[in-house]
Formats: sequence, structure tokens, C-alpha cells
Amino acid sequence: MRVLGIETSCDETGVAVYDEKQGLMGHVVYSQVRLHAEFGGVVPELASRDHVRKLVPLIREVMGRSGSEPGSIDGVAYTAGPGLIGALLVGGAVARSLAFAWGRPCVGIHHMEGHLLAPMLESRRPSMPFIALLVSGGHTMLVRVEDLGRYTVLGETLDDAAGEAFDKTAKLLDLPYPGGPALAELASRGTPGRCSLPRPMIGKPGLDFSFSGLKTAVRLAAEGGDPPMAREDLAAEFQAAVVETLVSKCRRAMRATRARSLVIAGGVGANVSLREHMNRVAGEDGWEVFYPRPEFCTDNGAMIAYAGMLRLRAGEHSPLAIQARARWNLETLGPPPGLSALGRRTL
Repeated sequence: MRVLGIETSCDETGVAVYDEKQGLMGHVVYSQVRLHAEFGGVVPELASRDHVRKLVPLIREVMGRSGSEPGSIDGVAYTAGPGLIGALLVGGAVARSLAFAWGRPCVGIHHMEGHLLAPMLESRRPSMPFIALLVSGGHTMLVRVEDLGRYTVLGETLDDAAGEAFDKTAKLLDLPYPGGPALAELASRGTPGRCSLPRPMIGKPGLDFSFSGLKTAVRLAAEGGDPPMAREDLAAEFQAAVVETLVSKCRRAMRATRARSLVIAGGVGANVSLREHMNRVAGEDGWEVFYPRPEFCTDNGAMIAYAGMLRLRAGEHSPLAIQARARWNLETLGPPPGLSALGRRTL
């Protein structure tokens, strides 16, 4: 089965073709960073219009790269949510239209399910079940993954996600947009521990997260020093606080569930410090960590094409109506209708 995948949930336009036998045949991601940089964040209406401008040319490009013709595509998958509703509608309208014109089935994919499955695009894959840390600009959650569509949220953020905390702290430090990568780069030149920032909720039971207070703590540290705290040291301490919190919660989840595999997915999953600390703890405790390559940590069409292939292969088809949900509870997904017949072969 060969699937065209389309991702337009926020400010990246991602398109990919995934073949069940040949693997990923081609993918491209167009980032809108320059478009939104002057505003210091994503402007939803501009994001939607840019998806309209870029999506069809990118589909032509990927179809050409992968040597695919409409007749060789067996299905179309698109991100149906969660995300910016206008952006989702653009991807859904194009995907639904192509599927209808080509006489092929179409399926709407949960954006976070795509991230959960992104490590499956690599040659080194986790075995089921596993625990996943989904950590991105809009989400921070720990999920137990039993099989395709069988997900249990063990803990999630009560306020800001880790990626949001990075972006907001970057603004406080007058760093350019996008703030997360800029702050990580600044932190690499600083020394953590020169001030003391909280490690939120580490001392409390459970697996939930909270990062909104870190932003205030950074501002107070920046304003209260005499002489003022060096920006690189403050960035390093902030990053250390986030990383230690994420690692601590993952370690707690792995011990509580006795799982042997941990997946790190989402944009923050590309953070070098997070990977180094998580690998060290995994080695100490005897479990494995799996990451998608950095280009698949951010939003991309490859993860949507792969998830779409699994669901289409198991017999799931979406109706003609375009699906688009700004909010969508991951636990409500459920497995596709043919999962019991396919068993573990789905992944």
C-alpha cells in the first residue's frame, strides 16, 4: 500500500509518500518561520493562506521525487487535528479532493498519533508496548502505547507545554523567533547552577507537568541580579530545569509501568541536552530510548503518511466530509476496525 500524507496543523507544510514495502519514498517540509518571525509567533490566518499557496506545488514535488503517479497511490492521509482550524481545513480539503478525484480512500489522522509513530520510520524501532513522551510546542504528555489506537495518557501538562516554556522564556531573553532553538543554542554557551530555578512538580506524586512558573522565575532572576545574570547562564539553568523535570517524570513512568522502551517525540525531542540526559538515565536503569531523526521531530508529512498507511491497511476510511478539530483527545481514537485481524503486524 502506498499513501500520500499531508500535514498542515500549524506552521509547517509537510507532504510525503510512504510505501508499505519500500518505506519512505519522498518527503518535503516547508517552514513558515520567516513569515511569522516579524510577529514573534504564529499568525493563524497567515499560516492558512501560506498552506494554500504551498501545498499543491509540494505535492507535485513529492510525487515526482517518489516516482508516483495518481494511479500508484492507494490512499491519502491528512492531519485532522488537533491544530489551527483554518490550517487543518486547507490540508483536509486538498486531501479529500485528491482522494475523491483519484477514487481512493482517505483518512484523517490525529497529529499526536503521527508523532507517537514517528520512530517507526527508522530502522531501529521500539517494541510494543512502550511509553512515549510527546513534547512539543503545544503538548507535553506521557502516553502508554499498547498498539495502534490503544493509548492511555499517564500524565500531561497542567498549563504551558515544554515547547511553549522555551518560546516564552526566549522572548524574555530577547532572543529571535523561533525561540526554542535560539534558547538551546544560547544555553550551550552558558553554565547551569549560577542561579536556582525550580524543577516544577518533581517533588509531587504523579506524572503531570507544569512549566508556566518557570517563565516567571526566569524574569525574576533576570531582574533581581546585581550585576544582572548573564543571559547564557540563565538560559542554561532554564534548560537544565526543563530537562531534569522531563527526565525525572519519564523515569518515574518507566519504573511505575515496568516498560522497557521509551519513545521521545515532538519538536523538543530534538534537544541535545534532553537526549544526553535521557540516554544516561536509561543506561543506568536498563531500558531503551528511541528517537525519530531530528527532521521527523518537528511536524512532517512522513509521520502522517505512515500512520495513514497503518489505518487504511486495517480498513479505516474517513467520510467525504472534511474532518478538522482544533482539540482532540488522544484517548478517544481507538484502533481501526481491522486491527484484531492484523494483530501486531500493524506496526
